Amino acid sequence: MILGKVIGSIWCTQKEDGMKQLKLLIIEPITWEGGSIGQPIIAADRIGAGQGERVIISRGSPARTMFNKDAPIDAVVVGIVDSLEVGEEH
Repeated sequence: MILGKVIGSIWCTQKEDGMKQLKLLIIEPITWEGGSIGQPIIAADRIGAGQGERVIISRGSPARTMFNKDAPIDAVVVGIVDSLEVGEEH
């Protein structure tokens, strides 16, 4: 799983059948401290994450299993982070 921050949304008038009714978000992968660590990811969202929120992303086949197995989805928002705590040694 990946920690990320919602930096935008994508609207599509035409989608594959397995993606109908899905909200698509642009997620920036971040470190525990909030710094950027990679290229943005487009992820499906069914839980209602919004701009600026920290989220947990699942990628690959685990993401696809949340939907129709034929859906062309490789990333999905699985949680909205309320808070996190990291020990001093990290």
